[in-house]
Amino acid sequence: MATDRTAEVTWHGDLMSGSGRVDSVTSGAIGGLDVDWRARSEDAESKTSPEELIAAAHATCFSMALSHGLAQAGHPATELKTSATVSFQPGEGITKIALQVTGNVPGMSQDDFRQAAETAKESCPVSKALAGVPEMTLDARLQG
Repeated sequence: MATDRTAEVTWHGDLMSGSGRVDSVTSGAIGGLDVDWRARSEDAESKTSPEELIAAAHATCFSMALSHGLAQAGHPATELKTSATVSFQPGEGITKIALQVTGNVPGMSQDDFRQAAETAKESCPVSKALAGVPEMTLDARLQG
């Protein structure tokens, strides 16, 4: 069964001097997130950007895919810590996504963990949706 998720945003003004707000999402889990061009093109504090939201979605989706793959292989993870860094270049768009994961997976070798992480990167639905990004890297390491 397919599911639909919706985000509602209000934007005021033009790109450079305007501002917007992520008003709500289907689940109600987030909302009231301010955004503007400065937050997108510079390191502005207290406002989000589309790229930051993409990074959160990608890190979450990747973690879920990796968790599933590890469990299917008989090595359920105790913990996965994932970060996704989305690089945005004004005038070009998203130029790179760097995934980094550290896992606590009892009984698994580093090579097997790296391969499972690579498979998760390729199969995660958000990775597939972002396939047009010119560069997507992965750093996968076992904890300890």
